[in-house]
Amino acid sequence: MSKKDRQIIESSGNVFADLGFERNEAENLLVRARLMAAIKAYIETEGITQREAAERFNVAQPRISEIYRGKIELFSTDNLINMLARVGRHVEISINVAA
Repeated sequence: MSKKDRQIIESSGNVFADLGFERNEAENLLVRARLMAAIKAYIETEGITQREAAERFNVAQPRISEIYRGKIELFSTDNLINMLARVGRHVEISINVAA
């Protein structure tokens, strides 16, 4: 494909919607992805190993590895929020009218 044939499509703001997921599933996936990113950011900011993170989050070490590997289907929103709460993080939800 030449540069001339390429088409640039503006993002909707939700990569999962852009990939073709149904609206409700795309919203759920986006929330979980953001929560997983917050967990990874916490681990990296703290400079701790996955083993140490597992202890802090009160989960088995393979669960931390699954977060790093992006295994989003293995985590519920509740589970991710609970993990963040265990390390003193507060999660806020913002509700807006869909575009």
